[in-house]
Formats: sequence, structure tokens, C-alpha cells
Amino acid sequence: MTNTGLDSSELLKRVRRIEIKTRGLSANIFAGQYHSAFKGRGMAFSEVREYQFGDDVRDIDWNVTARFNHPYVKVFEEERELTLMLMVDVSGSLSFATQGQMKRHLAVEIAATLAFSALQNNDKIGMVFFSDRIEKYIPPKKGRKHILYMIREMLEFQPESHATNLPMAFEFLMSVMKRRCTAFFLSDFMMSLSDADNIIFQLVGRRHDTIAVQIYDAWEQRLPDVGLLRVLDAETGEERYIDTSNKKLRANYQRNWQQHQQRLVQLFNKSKIDYMSVATDGDFVRALRGLFEMRIR
Repeated sequence: MTNTGLDSSELLKRVRRIEIKTRGLSANIFAGQYHSAFKGRGMAFSEVREYQFGDDVRDIDWNVTARFNHPYVKVFEEERELTLMLMVDVSGSLSFATQGQMKRHLAVEIAATLAFSALQNNDKIGMVFFSDRIEKYIPPKKGRKHILYMIREMLEFQPESHATNLPMAFEFLMSVMKRRCTAFFLSDFMMSLSDADNIIFQLVGRRHDTIAVQIYDAWEQRLPDVGLLRVLDAETGEERYIDTSNKKLRANYQRNWQQHQQRLVQLFNKSKIDYMSVATDGDFVRALRGLFEMRIR
């Protein structure tokens, strides 16, 4: 279901602006780093050549060696073609910001930058929109037109549900991607996590090269003192007033955030899922570079 209120000309302008910004970033900053940070599925046979001193005898091609009565070895090269899956949270909590841009708009820029980086590497790119259900699945393809289509969908897509179910999205990824892929989950990860979720986290971390990208607003991390504040839970529709001048309330709020973050990081580490976070008013380019550099080291 799509209904953003944008006319087609304004939508095309926004898509073009995002393409210019993110394609430039991928070309000038991330091209080499993306190539180094994300490995292929393994080593693929390339050719045979004459044996040279120092070659591993295990690479000798005995059939060719017997035919020419001279040792030849198989040459392998890294199988570079990858599939990049962008798993985008479209639940209600992403339509929020007090500083910078809305969380969902930041997710679009990050996803587009990753997609254009993958394009330069000749990789396939696919996308999944998820809430507490799979809202839309875009199968992996190559090409600029495919990326522009995904950007347009991210800008104008309106989900059927406002709730979140991250384990369900993990299960869907494993059902549609039988071969190993690189999967970025773009979400605020503002959902309750149970011990039962540990299993699915570990399964997806074992099967796919999985990276969690947390997008958050500064007020979600630390509540400011702004007096009586009306708050709305975008996922449940619950509305209430809180007194932010209450020091104890602000302290509890911050402690809950810290405990949730600690649990998330522990879960990602245990599941071998890489993790980065960026605020809506933060520098996502710096955050991505930090992630890539960590993986290259």
C-alpha cells in the first residue's frame, strides 16, 4: 500500500537528490572499503598455469600434468559476486525524530549508500520491508534502475502494520536466501526481546554475514527536562502525559535505555552479528566507515 501525498514530480526529485548524494558517497568514500569489508562466498577456479617454485603441491592439476608431462597447478581467485539484502524496518517507531531527520529517512540514505556501493562491486541487491509481518519483498537484482526503484519504494511505501517483529524478519531472510548473503538490518531495535529470540539471532548470524544498523533519536537515549510532555507510542497508538521535570523519571528512562542497549549488544556479539548505531542528527558516513574499517582489520 502506498500513499505518501507526494506527487510524481516531487517524488522523482527526492529520488534524484538521494541518488546524487549516496552514489557520490559510495564512489568517493566506500567503493574500496566495501570491496575489502565484504568477502565473496569463497574461492573459485580461474585457470591452470605451469607449476612455479613455491606453489602448493596440493594445487597441482594431475590430469593436465599427465597430458603435458609437466606440472601444472590450478589457480583460484576470490569469488567476488555477492548478494546484498537490505532488511528495512518500516514499523511506526521509525516515523519519529526530534533532531535531524526522521529515522525512516535516515534509513533510506544509509540503504541507498550501501546499494550503490554494492552496485560498484557488481553485486545483486534485494530488499525486504518488515513490521510485524513481511510488508514487501524485492528480489535481488543488479543495476542502477533497480536501485532507483528501491529508493522510490522506501520513500513512498506505507506499511499495513505499525508493530515490529524482528525474529520473524530473520526467519523470512533464511527462507528466501538459501545461499550465504550479506544482510543489513536497518531498525531502531526498539522492541522487547525474549530469551527465545536468542536462537533465531544465532541461526541468522551463522548462516549469513549479518550487520545490525541501529537508528535512534537523541530523546530516546536521554529524556530532556521540558516539563509536561504528551507522548504517543507509534506502534500501539497508546497516548499519555509524562512529567519530564521529574529527575527520577528521567534517570529511570535513561537506565532503561542503557539496559536495553547492553542486552542488544550482548545478543549481537553472541550471535556474531556486527553492529553500528547512528543518531538522526549524527554522521552516518563516519559510522559506516568505522564499521567497514573494523571489518577490514
